[in-house]
Amino acid sequence: MSQAISSICILRLSAIGDVCHAVAAVQAIQRAHPQAKITWVIGKVEAMLLAGLPGVEFVIFDKKQGKAAFKQLKAHFKGHKFDVLLHMQVAFRANLAARCIPAKVKVGFDKGRSKELHSLVINQRIGPQQEPHVLEGFQNFARAIGAECDTPSWDMPVSDEDKREAEVLLAGLTRIFVISPAASKAERNWLPERYAALAEHAAGQGFSVVLTGGPTELERNLSEAIIAHAQCDITNLVGKTKLKTLLCVLAQAQLVLAPDTGPAHMAVTVGTPVIGLYAHSNPKRTGPYLYQEYVVEVYHDNLMAQKGKSAQQLKWGTRVKGCDLMSQISVERVAKMFDQVVKQEQI
Repeated sequence: MSQAISSICILRLSAIGDVCHAVAAVQAIQRAHPQAKITWVIGKVEAMLLAGLPGVEFVIFDKKQGKAAFKQLKAHFKGHKFDVLLHMQVAFRANLAARCIPAKVKVGFDKGRSKELHSLVINQRIGPQQEPHVLEGFQNFARAIGAECDTPSWDMPVSDEDKREAEVLLAGLTRIFVISPAASKAERNWLPERYAALAEHAAGQGFSVVLTGGPTELERNLSEAIIAHAQCDITNLVGKTKLKTLLCVLAQAQLVLAPDTGPAHMAVTVGTPVIGLYAHSNPKRTGPYLYQEYVVEVYHDNLMAQKGKSAQQLKWGTRVKGCDLMSQISVERVAKMFDQVVKQEQI
């Protein structure tokens, strides 16, 4: 299948971190098949981050439109047939979307990762992998059509205006330490007083501390609580950046602290080291890909406590449950990792 491919459709709707992983695979495919036209079916929010990605046409799938979104997708591709569809998502909604995309070959995940009727909408599979990171799963889609992608790289689309907006927001700040404190679920967030303690630790070493995040009530409340606890200056950019501006802020930072959330992976795409905080999901599967050695986690201990087995003995990606697991991550452990990263990265 690696020869004479003229049209490729990528299906990966969400989420921010996952589409960041997928970009590396897509750009590897572009290098292997420079003649191929690439179309990417993607979620509305995710498209805001990737808009302008060179050589890629985006077709936005807005899940909030319900059944109408599928009708629009089918109408958009009427009379068209791709050489290959790379179906990079096993969620039921994505599987329904795959039925609306005509393609000669529809490549999906191996049987071990297939679920929610994924197997019914594909006719070819990527190879199985032993304990893969999400990004490595996407790499196998690139390999399925002859692209080499062992070392991931990213060319993220930002404009000079995006860069200037970030520069204005960060004006006067040096040695920037970004805390992106909020995940999509509150239980995955660290405690505000502990984020504040790390802010003080960083400020004591001459870092400018910056909070980032979206405009949701959860994110605003968390940022306000962090600032209330912290005895140091903090620049609060929560709710003040577009996704592309945020990407530029992360690019200008020297170090990022984040739980299991999209901005951690955005930071990876621009080469900024990340300290990831993990309790519920396996960081070897979903952690910041290039900086997994900087993760501070309690996942494996909790997995053993709840399941009585290690990650290697259970289905890969098994999650652990609990509302207060993140409280098991101490300030001392994260501060120690902070010092280690600063020394190792020579920040």
